[in-house]
Amino acid sequence: MKDLNLHWTARLALMAGCLGAAALFAQQTITLEQALEIARKNSPEIRQTEFNLIRSQENLAAQKAGLKSRFSLNLTPFEFTQDRTFNDYFSEWFTTKNTQSSGQLSVNQPIPWTDGTLALMNNFSWQDYYSEVQDENRASFRNNLYVQYTQPFFTHNRTKLALREMELDLENTQLGFAIQQLALERQVADAFYSVYQNRMSLEIAREELENQRQSYEIIKNKVDAGLSAKEELYQAELNLATSESNVYNQQVVLENGLDQFKRLIGLSLFKDIDVLTDISHRPVEVVLEKAINHGLAHRMELRQRKINIESAQFSLIRTKAQNEFRGDVTMAYGLIGTDEEFNTMYDNPTKNQKYSLSFNIPLFDWGAKKARIKASEATIQSRELSLEDENNNIIISIRQVYRNLLNLENQIKIAEQNERNAQLTYDINLERYRNGDLTSMDLSLFQNQLSQKKLNAIQALINYKLEVLNMKIQSLWNFERNESVVPEVAASK
Repeated sequence: MKDLNLHWTARLALMAGCLGAAALFAQQTITLEQALEIARKNSPEIRQTEFNLIRSQENLAAQKAGLKSRFSLNLTPFEFTQDRTFNDYFSEWFTTKNTQSSGQLSVNQPIPWTDGTLALMNNFSWQDYYSEVQDENRASFRNNLYVQYTQPFFTHNRTKLALREMELDLENTQLGFAIQQLALERQVADAFYSVYQNRMSLEIAREELENQRQSYEIIKNKVDAGLSAKEELYQAELNLATSESNVYNQQVVLENGLDQFKRLIGLSLFKDIDVLTDISHRPVEVVLEKAINHGLAHRMELRQRKINIESAQFSLIRTKAQNEFRGDVTMAYGLIGTDEEFNTMYDNPTKNQKYSLSFNIPLFDWGAKKARIKASEATIQSRELSLEDENNNIIISIRQVYRNLLNLENQIKIAEQNERNAQLTYDINLERYRNGDLTSMDLSLFQNQLSQKKLNAIQALINYKLEVLNMKIQSLWNFERNESVVPEVAASK
């Protein structure tokens, strides 16, 4: 029996040494706030959303840049053509040769208010033309400078529509980024408290192991003194071995949970960390009406649904513009100068004028446009229904969280009372065990009950913390600090 005692002592010492070594080399203790900060910088989901945000920002910047004057220059420094053509007058084939250089400078200015385009164009060219008909070369310069304005009417403003779509896309991406951050906060909190619960489970398992060691020593001394049967010692050894195994199991669960937690927040898997938090119960006063009103006024999902409706309306506008009745007005005025000498091109200029009015008049499309319009209108109605449904979901979610908080308040009180009662019950029965009025198996049942009640108390506190966080996410109001948590992008809309 002495050897057995030494054997258990050695094993427990080894286990304690391993656990102590693990704690010794721990490099960083992380709070929930620190974990959230790390996750916001390293989370793959957040980084992916940031890339989408950059994409939307740059697309909008490009769209706005397209509203400014666009300068372009096209050059053809050299072009030579030789052809064989038939002359009807002489009824003969003649060879023609043409050598030329040309360039075009254009300045286009879109007009967002009218969807028109104002353009300044300058076409300059030089050519050397030879024909066998005249059997001579003719070289000349030509310059065409004119201003042109094009204006569509009886149609929608495509320039404004494209710009508005880019603005909504950016806003939608910003809202998605803010929603992703809130979702990440919940994920990190879940994982953080899960690791904390695993660590507390390990601590409770160690306490249970220490209690089993104590009861083992008690029964061992009684057996050695001939006051108890050996069966009691065997049962105590079994209980001790079970507790020891439970400690190892909880250690493995904790380490696995830490790996998953490090992966979630983007830390190196080889970095040794521990979690630190205070889960002591501090009741939070929640006003249901305020939570609902603030949530309905600021929930970003509602704004996203409205953006979806507006986007569907844009799609309807484009659908109606297919095969539409449309008019276009084009006006141009300029001067054309031609001469063999560059300096005298505009000595006798020619006016370059153009005025045109055109209409696109659809006649019959077999009902295709009408069907597309009905499909687009059905999409709008579906998205409006989605908005209404989301509105109801928010109300229901906030009410559920509120009820859960009230219930958890009671559950915490019950769990704390059960823990106190279980501790007192265990202490009383431990004394009965010392007096020989209780078996090792019976005492083990009271020990298991105590451990379970401690775990239940911790779980109730964690559930309350998570539900308070959930209320903040659902209502976008922090009742702990009595302040709004609406991101600036959403609050400004």
